[in-house]
Amino acid sequence: MNPTTPNLVLDDAPAPARAGRRLFMKALGAAGGGLLLQVAVPGALAQAAASTSSSASFVPNALVRIDRGGKVTLVMPYVEMGQGTYTSIPMLIAEELEIDLADVALEHAPADATRYGNPALGGQMTGGSTTMRAAWMPMRQAGAGARIMLVRAAAQQWKVDPSTCRAERGAVIHTASGRKLSYGQLVDAAAKQPVPDAKDIVLKSRDQFRLIGTPAKRLDTKGKLDGSAQYGIDVVLPGMKVAALAISPVNGGRVASLDEAAAMKVKGVRQVMRLDDCAAVVADNMGAAKKGIAALALRWDDGPNAKVSTESIVADMTKASQAPGAKVRLENDPQAALKGAAKVVEATYELPFLAHAPMEPMNCTVHVQANRCDVWVGTQIIGLAQVVAAKASGLPVEKVTIHNFLIGGGFGRRLEVDGVERAVRIAKHVKHPVKVIWTREEDIQHDMFRPYFYDRMQAGLDAAGKPVAWTAHITGSSVLGRFMPAAFNNGFDSETVDGADNPPYAFPSIGVTYTRHEPQGVPTAFWRGVGPAHNVFVVESFIDELAFTAGVDPLQYRLDLLAHNPRARNVLALAAEKAGWNGSKQGSAGRGLSVQFAFGTYMAMVVDAVVGPENEIRVPRVVCAVDCGTVVNPDTVQAQVQSAVVFGISAALYGAVTIKDGRVEQSNFHDYRVLRMHEAPLVETHIVDSGETPGGMGEPGTAAVMPALANAVHALTGKRVRKMPIGATV
Repeated sequence: MNPTTPNLVLDDAPAPARAGRRLFMKALGAAGGGLLLQVAVPGALAQAAASTSSSASFVPNALVRIDRGGKVTLVMPYVEMGQGTYTSIPMLIAEELEIDLADVALEHAPADATRYGNPALGGQMTGGSTTMRAAWMPMRQAGAGARIMLVRAAAQQWKVDPSTCRAERGAVIHTASGRKLSYGQLVDAAAKQPVPDAKDIVLKSRDQFRLIGTPAKRLDTKGKLDGSAQYGIDVVLPGMKVAALAISPVNGGRVASLDEAAAMKVKGVRQVMRLDDCAAVVADNMGAAKKGIAALALRWDDGPNAKVSTESIVADMTKASQAPGAKVRLENDPQAALKGAAKVVEATYELPFLAHAPMEPMNCTVHVQANRCDVWVGTQIIGLAQVVAAKASGLPVEKVTIHNFLIGGGFGRRLEVDGVERAVRIAKHVKHPVKVIWTREEDIQHDMFRPYFYDRMQAGLDAAGKPVAWTAHITGSSVLGRFMPAAFNNGFDSETVDGADNPPYAFPSIGVTYTRHEPQGVPTAFWRGVGPAHNVFVVESFIDELAFTAGVDPLQYRLDLLAHNPRARNVLALAAEKAGWNGSKQGSAGRGLSVQFAFGTYMAMVVDAVVGPENEIRVPRVVCAVDCGTVVNPDTVQAQVQSAVVFGISAALYGAVTIKDGRVEQSNFHDYRVLRMHEAPLVETHIVDSGETPGGMGEPGTAAVMPALANAVHALTGKRVRKMPIGATV
């Protein structure tokens, strides 16, 4: 949240639609022998060379390495933060390369956007539920290309036609004679083979898949169980010190005074630093560092945001929402249709600021030396982390090395690099490597928050209660406008309005507008579900209101508006069938529905809500139907739904960051609640394998569960939820 943190500007970032360009591959001899296959992901770079004849004009994007022992190593261009990337991506390589999943070794990719950029996003980052969508074709082509070269090498050695040979379990076999050579025996010869042109690479058909579509055990599970898996917070280096932070409690505030002498008296404290908006204590361990922070007796100059409150922010936003707004979508004059409607329904929805609160709090270890800077961190955006570290250290980018690690929860928080920037600023004054750890309180109170949104909705209904007009006016922050300014065009950006600009339903007339309003003193950022987590809640809550007004069962009301959208209709019907839907009440439970298309995935949910023993709202059961196209690992799909459901219910019931006197009022899990284990619902996931191109799975469930729960609460209590959070009690 430091204002000096640079924006990520990706003016030449390719649109996802351009991802079908030619695959670029190059074979190299690996150090010590072997095959090093370099793969340029289509659309990843505007400057991808038209010729692969020289290394100078070829910019690779991913690396598959096979050594003489037959070991296959994938240099992973995406990060693992619990979503299963380190299993599903290797499955693509292993499928086409004809090896077992367990035979793929992984390495974290270094910071190098030209080699490891995400073709769906343009930079070297993991987010937006894009990983499988971006990797689906290139990674399979990489595996298939390597397989072709290995088969050709074997055929050449045997002096037979390559078509008479096949790859199987890490070896090439001559079908007629049974002769066999392992990949390790072939790599040197394979490296000399011409790289197959993309048009010559024939990928497996669905009926040939051996791995894709089957449940696969997570490759990272063992390390997480035995403790060998390394997260950023686990880093231990010779001579390393630990630093604790105290950041200005008001965004934009500064240190007014501190008692350095008192902190230095604490056993184990080595240094005290005053860095404008924060103070840091460097010590031998975290306990001493925290005691040192407490001894500082910090006083703050709160600055221009000292009087900011949630109430003042909402008042400003309410006023801003009166403006006409930028036109996002306008079809068939909805204002005229509203005037002619038999009934007009209006509603205003508000969604609060939300913190990310990952289980691994923010941390970063840095060692700044005269001619280099090393950064050990878990980040979703390694390329920008390198740029920011270079700027903060005063060194050239090429002198900064980012050592990336597993991430203990990201949810969009680690798409930001304020933690890296602060850690480097501190490390410049420390001779040793220093690990900067944010306490849970600093992590929550100095998060970059999911934006507050204020939406005005109108719908016109005909005499039968069917919509003839639909309008939405969105007011809120544009995270993408800050993060990637070039993506903010004509007064809006695609992410902020995602889910509102193209709802799944057929409306005779529709108007969607947007007013950008940045809240004073509150930094905003991406949060799991990004635009759809806000917009699907509003759309699905309002459509439920229309069904109630029309006196029509909310399932039937939706189905009638989805005749043109078979995939959405199918998942909704499947979820209702599996839940045993027979109306909005099921015994003592209220039931709610939602359906959406977000992140390339169709999803529907049925949520049951009941009153618990202490008059609290409980969610005993969630039924989800999902069509995310071709499924790579069904276990990952199920796990992602379960994770998103818990995350979304926590936010819907309890999630709210409030501001008073410029300060975030919440500080830890006692007042920023998440579901406890005994509160978690039974989650049933039903997968529709439609065979379409894969969609994203990291975020859709968060967006889908919140409105379904709100609608269930209405069915249970008769109270319509238009302002989140719902609240823990009835």
